[in-house]
Amino acid sequence: MKETRKRSIVKAISYKIICIIILASITYLITGDIVQMTSIVIIFQLIQMIIYYLHERVWEQVKWGYF
Repeated sequence: MKETRKRSIVKAISYKIICIIILASITYLITGDIVQMTSIVIIFQLIQMIIYYLHERVWEQVKWGYF
């Protein structure tokens, strides 16, 4: 059975939402401040997106694993 692109997108979005909720919950438990929690979550998500992009660009240069 092959997964559709739509299913993959929905899975990726739902996973990202779960991760954001977990990060926000932990951050709020530690700081007790909604403003700090929001700032940390936004900053972390931006950094994570940049790191993911760079990671993908580096792996694009790696020839290992191609047929």
